[in-house]
Amino acid sequence: MNKTLKIGVFGARRGADIAKNFLMLGCEIVAICDRDVAFRESAAKRLGGESVKQYDDFDAFIEHGMDAVILANFFNEHAPYAIKCFERGIHVYSECISNGTMAEGVALIRAFEKSSSIYMLAENYPQMLFNREMHRIGRGGTLGKILYAEGEYNHPGNPQNVEFKKVHNYYEKHWRNFLPRSYYITHSLGPVMWATGATPKRVTSFAIYAPTEGDVPIATFGGDRASIVTTQNDDGSVFRITGCAGFGGHHNAYRICGTKGQIENLRGMGEQVMLRYNDWEKPEGANEVNLYTPSWNDPEEELIKKSGHGGGDYLTCRMFRDCVLEGHQPEMPFDIHSAVTMSSVAILSHRSMIAGGVPFDIPDFHNETDRVLWQDDRLSPFWGSDGSTPTLPVCSHPDYKPTEKQVELYSEVLGI
Repeated sequence: MNKTLKIGVFGARRGADIAKNFLMLGCEIVAICDRDVAFRESAAKRLGGESVKQYDDFDAFIEHGMDAVILANFFNEHAPYAIKCFERGIHVYSECISNGTMAEGVALIRAFEKSSSIYMLAENYPQMLFNREMHRIGRGGTLGKILYAEGEYNHPGNPQNVEFKKVHNYYEKHWRNFLPRSYYITHSLGPVMWATGATPKRVTSFAIYAPTEGDVPIATFGGDRASIVTTQNDDGSVFRITGCAGFGGHHNAYRICGTKGQIENLRGMGEQVMLRYNDWEKPEGANEVNLYTPSWNDPEEELIKKSGHGGGDYLTCRMFRDCVLEGHQPEMPFDIHSAVTMSSVAILSHRSMIAGGVPFDIPDFHNETDRVLWQDDRLSPFWGSDGSTPTLPVCSHPDYKPTEKQVELYSEVLGI
């Protein structure tokens, strides 16, 4: 693996943070694309200076000459750009959900099957220390048959945080203002899929409605605090997960339960995990109750600790680099079919919530018969890049919207 990978960055904000990890891995950042000149120039300076070519047009950008692209553009708009990369044999490292609509998922898979590209979902939460340990134990067999798992990504936000809005939520039709609670799902779903090996096949969801009140600077059309999503999986197990929830205190919490025992990380206890077995079924030499902080057991531990998201950014980038250099697709849930499945869970659990909890089957995108059923489904809660209006409500109360005073304050603090 002596080749130096040449990588382009699409999306200067989050993309620059990701790209720093590829630099630590010995890759070269050759180009960056973003419409915002200030963010683009700042990112280029951090990632190589004058040697990093700057673009404001994606089509020109991907003709620059690169092995792979980091897609860190708007959350729901990755699929069309990934397809353009596939058509040129460029490898794709795509953050968050792979497709914003069901039709995009179909188009993404079809384009991928015609290409020579490697695709990886840049889902970093499975690589946090406690989730790596849950993967090790969950796949190791000592828990018995896996029956149930929980994944909570709980990320309440301070409505008075003006600086966050200036960087991440900086105009009224921004995707964050139209984000259903179930859509930002890979941080809760990805780790439990990785730890168990199970793939969702059916989904249902209920919302917790509690909109932000008072004269605060917001413009969000999402009045729900959480979408509680339940999936039935291909191995008969059940997951209970959230998308990006906003209840209680901030935490990332996961639990894997089998016929013989369970493992979970402890809320508010850092990286500690609790591994418990039934006394009559515990492995030989093991304790019934085990509370401990896992070890990285990785020769690059110091680099991992310098990385963002609990080391997950570095480890996920390393996985992608190795896949490209070794010439193989990533394992589940980082592969393209898992990515489109997770996006389908996000999209269809929202539809379940709108319909009062009606179950939806998750299509198998290996199967062309399933693809045909969804190839024209372009329903979306987001504004389109072409100015097209949302075609789905954002929250469980379809008529909810921010107050005129809230939007006025939002506009004032952002200067818009």
